[in-house]
Amino acid sequence: MIHATLFQYEDPETPMTYPINGRRSFSGAVHGNLLSFPIALFTMALACDIAYLNTAEIQWTNFASWAIAGALLFGGLVAAWALVDWLFKLRRADSSSRLFYFAVVALMWLLGLVNAFHHARDAWSSVGTMGVGLSAATTILALIAGWMFFSRTARLEAAR
Repeated sequence: MIHATLFQYEDPETPMTYPINGRRSFSGAVHGNLLSFPIALFTMALACDIAYLNTAEIQWTNFASWAIAGALLFGGLVAAWALVDWLFKLRRADSSSRLFYFAVVALMWLLGLVNAFHHARDAWSSVGTMGVGLSAATTILALIAGWMFFSRTARLEAAR
């Protein structure tokens, strides 16, 4: 049902309220956009590793290496942003969830760095079981971080 003020839409199925105008905080919007890159690029690296294992075409390892490098670049920005966000909001009740989010993002970045070093090896030994495992772990951690961030954003938007 749309309220007369036209500022909020209340879904009859759930008790949540969503802003119609789509306003979010600038920092939350930038953080969400930065987080989307590691999610997509780590997933792309995993897909490239699987393609390499199925085809033995060396170019797939190059694609995976570049995807991991891009994910590390944006993942580092996300980790720095999450750390600053946690430090500025230490006294809030959700401080522990922000710390856990930062820990997931930091672990994602560290495993991504190990994965980048592993993919920098000789082409025939760069992927293998260890490379695919690291790519899968970083992809899972990136998806968990995305779920944590966007579910928290939805909760904060509903509370306003």
